[in-house]
Amino acid sequence: MQNKPETIVSHNPFDIFVTGARKGFHIAIHNLMPNVVMAYVIAEILNLLGVMQSVGQLFAPLMGLFGLPGEAITVLLTAWLSSSAGTGVAVSLLAKGVLTGGEITILTPAIFLLGSQLQYMGRLLGVADVPKKYWPLLMLASILNAAVAMLIMRFVA
Repeated sequence: MQNKPETIVSHNPFDIFVTGARKGFHIAIHNLMPNVVMAYVIAEILNLLGVMQSVGQLFAPLMGLFGLPGEAITVLLTAWLSSSAGTGVAVSLLAKGVLTGGEITILTPAIFLLGSQLQYMGRLLGVADVPKKYWPLLMLASILNAAVAMLIMRFVA
């Protein structure tokens, strides 16, 4: 069982800062890192199996609209599952030379506009009692927002 970070009991700014830093470290290690590592491993497996090249060829026309190589679709798909996973895949593709810094700039708003929708469907929409008939429309709105953001970034970046 994981220990919960302590609550702030002092009004000393230094103590508040240290407590906040500990909480941030806890979140990074227990929530973000597993997603990033999982995404990196998946990207490596896809690359080793040759799937990444096939995905790149298949989605090249679509991603070309945004000034991106076809492999960039993997960043968007993993971002839909988890923002940190999408970031991990983006960094993996950047390290391999598949994506450039400019292409990462185009993808960044989309990562956060799509971010973790699959997780949030149950956590937010279900808890808020949003009728399920509206869920696809809400997902589509985020996808369209991400597409518009990538188009804008293509010409701004």
